[in-house]
Amino acid sequence: MSIIPEFLMKRVYKKGSLKQTDEGVCFDLKNVLGPGFISGFGFVKVNDATFEADKVKFVTQGNEISAETVTEEQPISFRLGQEGTLILKGAKCLKDGINQIIIELMNPEAGKVKLSLSDNFQGA
Repeated sequence: MSIIPEFLMKRVYKKGSLKQTDEGVCFDLKNVLGPGFISGFGFVKVNDATFEADKVKFVTQGNEISAETVTEEQPISFRLGQEGTLILKGAKCLKDGINQIIIELMNPEAGKVKLSLSDNFQGA
């Protein structure tokens, strides 16, 4: 598991960004830790729904990247201060109130990183 303490990893998630859109569930990330790379996506889980990499899209700096194409050979550069949005394609798993989110991704230096957090969502 990760060498990065979880309390630091939680700072990457932009609290209050959890939304339901026509495309699916989305939320924002911002790299506040330092320059780095994402070398793979394991899964994203929201409440009881798990989304493998083929259902996850990462949008950053105007580029849409399918999570299943991110590998050690083709990592995503995620610079300090860079923002991005994770989109769970077709997801409809949010509930009013607190939602639990788990993100598993890979980093060349830290290995497998798992981020567990929660955010509030209020539907229309």
